[in-house]
Amino acid sequence: MIYFDKVSKIYPDESMALDKVSFTVEPAEFVTIVGHSGAGKTTLMKMIIAEDKPTYGSVFFESANVHKLGKGQMNKLRRRIGTVFQDFRLIANKTAYENIAFAMEAVGRTDSEIKSDVPHVLELVDLGNKIWNFPHELSGGEKQRVAIARAIVTQPDIIMADEPTGNLDPVNTLEIIKIFQKIHKLGTTVILTTHDKSVVDEIGGRVITMEKGKVIRDDKHGKYVL
Repeated sequence: MIYFDKVSKIYPDESMALDKVSFTVEPAEFVTIVGHSGAGKTTLMKMIIAEDKPTYGSVFFESANVHKLGKGQMNKLRRRIGTVFQDFRLIANKTAYENIAFAMEAVGRTDSEIKSDVPHVLELVDLGNKIWNFPHELSGGEKQRVAIARAIVTQPDIIMADEPTGNLDPVNTLEIIKIFQKIHKLGTTVILTTHDKSVVDEIGGRVITMEKGKVIRDDKHGKYVL
């Protein structure tokens, strides 16, 4: 469970990125967070993994206040969260296999686990035939699928995806959303931000709408209404 308790973020220039934000994400839930650019979506995501700190309020992961954890505890928490970004963040000189293996090595997985799990997770995202391709040999949609595979290979409890389809065409967008839905059906919590109406309509689940740092709607079966 993730719980935001009256979280505000005010930057040094006095701009308010988040304004008394409160909501809960239950285990195995699929939550889409929508809003225009500058609404506070990315700041909100950064709060969950303590890449940013509230000016006021608290963020809890289960019973732990994430901004009061020590470095070791925070590293353990981050291993339970897979992250996917709009710009893929793949290592250019590593193949699809090596990009995913690198993530597994970072959390101490064995060579035998890597050899077993990397091909399996690439099959899950329909990239079994691209296992030895480098990023420059992949399309945008394929790069994002490698990024998703990298995020899920350590079997995290939560996947956070910040505008994961922002650089993709409609066909690839639909394919990526279907992969997130497949991951969710396996029992993983998914938190996805977007400003794309088609993404919201395709998912059709809970929608949190943000505007100027505030949560203005929280609908169990929402639609894009901005």
